[in-house]
Amino acid sequence: MCFFFFSFLDCHSDGTHSLQMIRDSHVLAFECYLYCNILYMLFSVYSEELPTYKSMPKGQAVPKVERAEFNGNPDSLFFNDGKRRIDFVLVYEDESKNASEKKGSVMRRRQRRREFFEGSLMNLGVELEATQSVVDEKLVYVKVHMPFEVLCTYAEVLHIKLPIQPNDLAQQSSAYNCFTRHFYPSEDVIAKEPDFFTAPFRKDQLKCFCVKDREQFFTPAVRSRMAYYILSRAPYDVKGSVKKFGISKLLDGGVYKAAYPLHDSRFNVKSKEPDCPNERFLLYNEWAHPKSFYKMQPLDLIRKYFGEKIGIYFAWLGFYTVMLTLAAAVGLGCFIYGYTTRESSTWSKEVCDPQIGGEIIMCPQCDEICLYWRLNTTCESSKRLCIFDNYGTLVFAIFMSVWVTLFLEFWKRYQAELEHDWDTVEFLQQEEQLRPEYEAKCVYERVNPVTQEKEKVPHTACGKCMRVSCGISTVLFWVLLIIASVVGVIVYRLAMFITFSAKLRTDLKYTKELEPFKEYVTPQMATSITASIISLIIIMILNNVYEKVAIWITDFELPRTKTEYENSLTLKMFLFQFVNYYSSCFYIAFFKGKVVGYPGRPVYWFGAFRNEECDPGGCLTELTTQLSIIMTGKAVWNNIQEVLLPWVKNLIFRHCTQVGSEKVIPRWEQDYQLQPIGKLGLFYEYLEMVIQFGFVTLFVASFPLAPLLALFNNLCEIRVDAWKFTTQSRRVVPEKAQDIGAWQPILQGVAILAVATNAAIIAFTSDMIPRLVYYWAISVSPHSDGSNHTMTGFINSSLSVFNIADFNGNSSPIVDTPYWFNNITTCRYRDFRNPPGHPNQYEYSIHYWHVIAAKLAFMIVVEHIVYFTKFMLSYMIPDVPEALKEQIKRERYLTQVILESVTLLCLYHVSVESHTCLNFNSNEIIVTG
Repeated sequence: MCFFFFSFLDCHSDGTHSLQMIRDSHVLAFECYLYCNILYMLFSVYSEELPTYKSMPKGQAVPKVERAEFNGNPDSLFFNDGKRRIDFVLVYEDESKNASEKKGSVMRRRQRRREFFEGSLMNLGVELEATQSVVDEKLVYVKVHMPFEVLCTYAEVLHIKLPIQPNDLAQQSSAYNCFTRHFYPSEDVIAKEPDFFTAPFRKDQLKCFCVKDREQFFTPAVRSRMAYYILSRAPYDVKGSVKKFGISKLLDGGVYKAAYPLHDSRFNVKSKEPDCPNERFLLYNEWAHPKSFYKMQPLDLIRKYFGEKIGIYFAWLGFYTVMLTLAAAVGLGCFIYGYTTRESSTWSKEVCDPQIGGEIIMCPQCDEICLYWRLNTTCESSKRLCIFDNYGTLVFAIFMSVWVTLFLEFWKRYQAELEHDWDTVEFLQQEEQLRPEYEAKCVYERVNPVTQEKEKVPHTACGKCMRVSCGISTVLFWVLLIIASVVGVIVYRLAMFITFSAKLRTDLKYTKELEPFKEYVTPQMATSITASIISLIIIMILNNVYEKVAIWITDFELPRTKTEYENSLTLKMFLFQFVNYYSSCFYIAFFKGKVVGYPGRPVYWFGAFRNEECDPGGCLTELTTQLSIIMTGKAVWNNIQEVLLPWVKNLIFRHCTQVGSEKVIPRWEQDYQLQPIGKLGLFYEYLEMVIQFGFVTLFVASFPLAPLLALFNNLCEIRVDAWKFTTQSRRVVPEKAQDIGAWQPILQGVAILAVATNAAIIAFTSDMIPRLVYYWAISVSPHSDGSNHTMTGFINSSLSVFNIADFNGNSSPIVDTPYWFNNITTCRYRDFRNPPGHPNQYEYSIHYWHVIAAKLAFMIVVEHIVYFTKFMLSYMIPDVPEALKEQIKRERYLTQVILESVTLLCLYHVSVESHTCLNFNSNEIIVTG
């Protein structure tokens, strides 16, 4: 097509043509330009061997890395010449300094591989400079520099978008930004990033891009990203047709001890280098420092320094925290309402009243060793229940179902704005390169469905199916293992409840110091707290073990790109964590106390352990206890791992490598003393927050303070993560990202499930529905003598009667009865069953079926109303604001116009070379020969 168009120009070179014809030619030229670009990218990606994989020719001598002494400048980010910028640093231990001879062959192999690897890098055009450590003479630091020509080559390979012209369009300002702009750092401190029209880089069109300074054209983050791309694919060993490559393998094999890009300065002291932007110093002072807790995050600077992937994480975390403010305020209001009304609650008064609760004798809750007890001994637990089990909780649960929808929808809009601002709107899958681990295993051929060309793949369709099946089977095995651990905790609860019932009340009764706690420490409460702590310990242990298993499974599956790798690992880890963290909560909420039988005929686990009953106030209090312990324990443990451990490790490392105060330590050596960020460091940050999101949404009906605890945790989490990234960790390799990846559908799935769980908690775990049924149906005729709706008598109606003469041999108490237990023939228990003497004694009464029908009706109606509301909100709130859509279209159009102009300019040069002249003026374009 391009040849046809140029021929068209040549054949008309003897005359003057109209502007319309030239404009038609203009459009055709642009189409040719795009077509040639597409062909170029296809052939460069699929046909040619990337320059990264070109190893040294056979027989060529391995070039040696030049050595240089440290020049004494601790803030320098350049080679000793002060001109070549350090884009990456490799650290290894010099074998010649090691006196050990036992591992001589291993050391020689490492040295050989390292020299070959460094020679491959230099053969690719990368420049290296080695400097011996100031602190430890065994260590050598290899500084990596990417010359401008190499940067241009790999910018084209990676399809990096670079500026072609300043963007002078007016930015859209939202109401949210107008409110929050007062909390952002001053622009005098952190300057606003300039906006440009961008296009994927082409080396042969360098003049089309805004290259004011070759050294500043590529930002340090982009340079580090391209350097890591080369390091990940440079070969270190070649045997026949087999190539071994990648810095990751060399790090795992001990050839190198570390590989990292440099921080630009110290976090608490400005660099003395004149051109240093001191971005790390700014991030610490304006973001990570505790004094900046009230400030909004400088997301543009975070993205510029750490890359889009970390930037989008902190943007999501900040947005989630802001949205939690509303949920926390409503939840706190619900808690205050419950706390202030706990004393005036009718059913709580009846439990505590000596004339009502004091006269109700409850049946023993375990076999043989448990005693009869009065209902008013649970007065305090009944009051605690009223704090969480009230009508405010119902309103709050519905509010949270709407809140989570608004959170996800508004996040999509905010994410779209970030995609536009950070130029990731058109971030295509082709921009993401294959994983080196995937490429290394490519031995089979197949036809690419897109290009219809042959390509290499690591496994056949059958092999891929077997790998995926193996992964699924392993995950299911570990899920079953978690369920088995939950069953073990349940058996512990059943066994320990008997022990606590036998000894706890006796110890409290005869120990004067513990007498005041008798009303608060019940066997149910003691069992619940100890079981929750054991559950937390089991959760942490299984997490650490399964983490390694999940990584091994995902590595075995060989995902194609890093995004696919992380998405696969995310699904595995979240499925495991979901069962691990939430299984005990689901058991308490929906299974405990539901199938217990009645005193004369209880239900047994494994034929030996009597199924445990709920506390007389219900299982909601126990669910609240479980949630509070797991949420608090998880937050404390995560902060220990994220803050205390890195700080202690850095402190020990600095102490072990202590040198005299007169020593000047270079920038690369200061960074080596920091902790490395793991390959999946950000993955665990997301996982922690999504698990917390599940606690906030799935069981919020039982614990209205969960959003408030999450808010406090997140306010600390943002600054803790910022402090960790800026002060305790080496600089991470910047990565491109468009969104939060697989976490988005996971959040949506949790939001959908939250509606069902909260409706089920209110219907089947709390006593709200039985109270409503009593108030509207049972308290008036024909079921009662009264004519007015009232809650008086609810406690009596919720307890069934059992004749103690009907106890069988195994369940009858064998211990001494209390002194007040005289001439009493019946006891009470929580259920709706017919009394003794009834034709269907101990069978479910009509009251029970009324309550069940009301619970099912409530759950179905509430679910449908909330789901319909969620659907309408999702439909009414577009994912991308209309103003932003128009702005994106406008920018695309202007970018196309700029590229068309560039195309005409290129055609002008072509026409000059072919003796054809294009004359431009304001009215027409003249072609003359």
